[in-house]
Amino acid sequence: MSTKHLAPSTAPGTPAPGTLWRRNVYAVTAASFLGYTGFTLVMPFLPLFIGQLGVTDVGHVAMWTGVSLGVTPGLTAILAPAWGRLGDRYGRKIMVERSLISFVVLMAAMAFVTRPWHVLALRAVQGLFAGYGSLSVAMAAESAPRDRMPQAIGLVQTAQRLGPGVGPVIGGALAGLVGLRRAFIGTALFYAVGLIVVFWFYDEHAIDAHGPARESADGGRVTFKNVLTFQNFVLMMAVIFGLQFVDRSFGPVLPLYVEQIGVAHGNVAVLSGVLFSIMAATGALGHHFCGRLLKRYPARVVIAGGAAAAALGSGLLGVGSFLVLIAASVILGIGIGAAMTASYSAAGGVIPSGAHGAGFGVLTSASLAGMASSPFIAGFLGGASIRVVFFVDLGIMAVLAALVYRTMESAELLQR
Repeated sequence: MSTKHLAPSTAPGTPAPGTLWRRNVYAVTAASFLGYTGFTLVMPFLPLFIGQLGVTDVGHVAMWTGVSLGVTPGLTAILAPAWGRLGDRYGRKIMVERSLISFVVLMAAMAFVTRPWHVLALRAVQGLFAGYGSLSVAMAAESAPRDRMPQAIGLVQTAQRLGPGVGPVIGGALAGLVGLRRAFIGTALFYAVGLIVVFWFYDEHAIDAHGPARESADGGRVTFKNVLTFQNFVLMMAVIFGLQFVDRSFGPVLPLYVEQIGVAHGNVAVLSGVLFSIMAATGALGHHFCGRLLKRYPARVVIAGGAAAAALGSGLLGVGSFLVLIAASVILGIGIGAAMTASYSAAGGVIPSGAHGAGFGVLTSASLAGMASSPFIAGFLGGASIRVVFFVDLGIMAVLAALVYRTMESAELLQR
């Protein structure tokens, strides 16, 4: 153990070495939950806010909303690997603090915009400075001992899944009390608290106190090309893209499908919300329990099994009974959640410690690409038949399950 890691663990009032990594993971998890919750306080109500800025035509509202929502993940997908590499070079903590500070300022500025293009411009700038999501996963993965990496990743991803589940509820109540414009100040405060949590509780000196860092195979500088050559890495990118694509494909079509199967129009919004909440909650369970599954089964089996469960859930969505839709949502959520965390853990297990930022940045780009492309394709397919969307999802998940099970190279997931 290096002396730079001994000092923090022996200083008065500092937690014991065995608890330092847990404090780091909990800090990153709390900051992720606060950030994702804060973001969804206002973004689901962006169309209403665009209307308040003087846009009256429904088509124009939809256009401004769609472009404003899409520009941030689009730019983030492009820049996530670059921010990750900067984190590898200068430290991930300062990169996350940089991202959170920018969100505090930009979300507060949203409360003072007067034109729709102001919203678009601020969202574009957010895309340039975003990236704390992938960096948070990298920070959790690097802080935890190698055999606890899946649990650490799963905990952060659980927070990132639960935040959007409660954010709209809080945001709706907040907007009703103080108005949509002031609700952006509330979002800025959430990010500010997350910033304080990371600054105060995350200790970069504790990283790797549990063991030596893994180096790249050639002992040299890790490049993007090196990252893509890591064992199973490209396969995991494809799996993460597919899982995110399927997970986001239901937003444009599920409420329409709920009405098609005979639910009264007045109940469609509520019952659709119930299904989305079930998917979010069970997805969080899948993230949370993935670590236990990986202790009993190889990553190949967990990922393939989760994708197969997601395929089954997608197929059941086409049956047409609301009770079956509930069961399908549970199966989908658990399958996607478990497979997603297992995929990140499998990829993280082969990334050298000094390249976690770049590696997880590339994985995040794959995730964001699936997130950005899915609604467009699902909406296009849904124009012909909504059930087609579900069966395309079934096919994607079935192919990925078979591909992972047959081609994923056997390896020790976590190098102890």
